[in-house]
Amino acid sequence: QVQLVESGGGLVQPGGSLKLSCAASGSIFNISAMGWYRQAPGKQRELVATVTSGGSTMYSDSVKGRFTISRDNEKNTLYLQMNSLKPEDAAIYFCCLYRTWGQRNWGQGTQVFVSS
Repeated sequence: QVQLVESGGGLVQPGGSLKLSCAASGSIFNISAMGWYRQAPGKQRELVATVTSGGSTMYSDSVKGRFTISRDNEKNTLYLQMNSLKPEDAAIYFCCLYRTWGQRNWGQGTQVFVSS
């Protein structure tokens, strides 16, 4: 069993920055990738960014050039650096761990507010 705990959310003004963290513990093996998703009120959960075990990254078009996903394997922590935040970036951000056999594990989420 794996536990994923997100942190770093909060309130930021448009144009500001936040850095989210996701600490993984427990059965951390057979991981193919990790990623960040977000869900705004009344909307479906959407993929934000992923990073594979080999270090390849992928971003949704809506955040490309503004967000950076990274991972610290020694600390078993996933990060999402978010710059130039827009009101439409406000959402609950979830960390996701992809197992090699297809299973996904989720964190509980961290709330991001973008407002002046």
